[in-house]
Order: sequence, then structure tokens, then C-alpha cells
Amino acid sequence: MAELKPFAWLAEECARQMTGVLAAMMGESPSITFAPRELAAEELDPGSGDLFWWEQRFSLAADTLAWIGARKRTWEEIGNRVLRSAGVEDGDQENIRSTYLEIVNQTLSGLAGALSSRVRKEVSCTEGRPAAPTASGDGATGSFEIALGELRLPLLAVFSSALANLPDAPNPVSPPKPPAAAVTDSAPAESQNKKSIDLLLDVELPVSISFGRAQLPLKDVIKLTTGSIVELNRALSEPVEVIVNNCVIARGEVVVVEGNYGIRIKQVISRQERLRTLS
Repeated sequence: MAELKPFAWLAEECARQMTGVLAAMMGESPSITFAPRELAAEELDPGSGDLFWWEQRFSLAADTLAWIGARKRTWEEIGNRVLRSAGVEDGDQENIRSTYLEIVNQTLSGLAGALSSRVRKEVSCTEGRPAAPTASGDGATGSFEIALGELRLPLLAVFSSALANLPDAPNPVSPPKPPAAAVTDSAPAESQNKKSIDLLLDVELPVSISFGRAQLPLKDVIKLTTGSIVELNRALSEPVEVIVNNCVIARGEVVVVEGNYGIRIKQVISRQERLRTLS
């Protein structure tokens, strides 16, 4: 089968990653399609009504960027569905939008992993921020449609020219598989869970360990020198937090393995608690 052109591959890979993330966090498998089109001026205007844009930069080069845009109806519906699947029925606007942004961030992190395979070098997400597109003129634009039963939710997308026109990989990877079809109600729950997990096996996410946090006035920060001690908000006996893509997923204790620090997992927190830690 012929290799997909760079932009077509990029759009399909982004749709595949988002399908997997939504299926895992919602408990239902959506259908996502992409249609290239020129965006209207009001869709690119940062002050245009309720349109919320997220800008993501990739480590591949300074000008490799992607923007995902959603109107309030779309990000509210996605955020609410994820929260409800975790048993949170009364999420406020901040939690709903943070949950939607977690979907976007995990999608783009998965896209970075796929880019790594394509260009044969490590690619990661770097700075991300709420911002409207700045490179739509020479990039690639279009819209995703997320189908959840009878509901249709649009998402706008802009890829910078440097990202949309990446050359074909020397040893091209296989074209992405189409999203798995939704499992019928009669299928065993184990089969549905397995399909959801399989969609995420290639997603790469940043992992960090939090020993504690502290807030200091600026006047104290500028006084810090070698040997200064900063008191954290965690006692020695308390477990440290394992953070994946800015979300706390587990707690454990620090161990030393062959001269290196490690973490022994003592507790994997519930999905509801994970969603409450999103920021």
C-alpha cells in the first residue's frame, strides 16, 4: 500500500490518537474524520466569540506547531462526558475545560510519538498555551468531526507548513489502522476494555515524580543561594506522587536501585481522583 502524503498522514494520525484517548477516558469509541478546508477569518480570530484555541509546539524544530480549536459547545460536551464517565456529575467550567485540555494534550503527545517514528528521531511536545493560529497562511488547515452516536462535534485544526510538509520517512512506517468499531452492548466488557487499551499502546507520555511543592514570595526566591533549604509541603513519611502528563496517577515510596533513584508504587489512584488532579 502506498505511503500517505505528509499532511494526509498527519491528519489521520491525529484523528487516530484522539480516538484512542477519548475511547479510554469516555468508555465509548467515537468515530473521527478529517476534512481539509480553508478556515474563515472569524475562525482564526483570537477574539472570536466562544472559540478556544490551543497552540502546541514540537521539539522537532522551532516552527513545527499545531493548533486545535473548539467552540464552547464542543469542549464542554467532551469535558462533561469524560467527567461523567469518572462519576463526576457537577464539574465546574474550570474542571470541564481542564479535562478537555487533557484530551488535547494526550492526543498531541501521542502525535509526537508517531512523529518520532516517522522522522527517526525523538520528538516531544514542548511549550503549549492558549493561542490562536499564527501560521495558517502557509500551513494546512481543516476540521475534525467527532461522531458520538447521533451527536456531531467539530474541532478546527491548523498545522504549520514545517509540520504539514515533513518529508517521507526513509523507512516509512505502516499506515495507521482505522479506528476500531464501537463494541455492541452484547459484547463482553473485557473485549471493549481490551480494544480501548490497544488503541493507546503506542502513546508516549512524560512521567515525573513530585516530592512536594512550595510557594515563596519573589523576595525570598531571589535570596536563594547554594545551600539554601526550601521546605516542601510533604512530610518524610508521606508517599511521593507519580505524575503522567500533568495528571497524578499513583503514589509510592522512593527506593535506590543500583545507585539510581526509583519509585515503588504503593497506590494507584482511582479515575475520579485522577481527574480531580488535572490542572
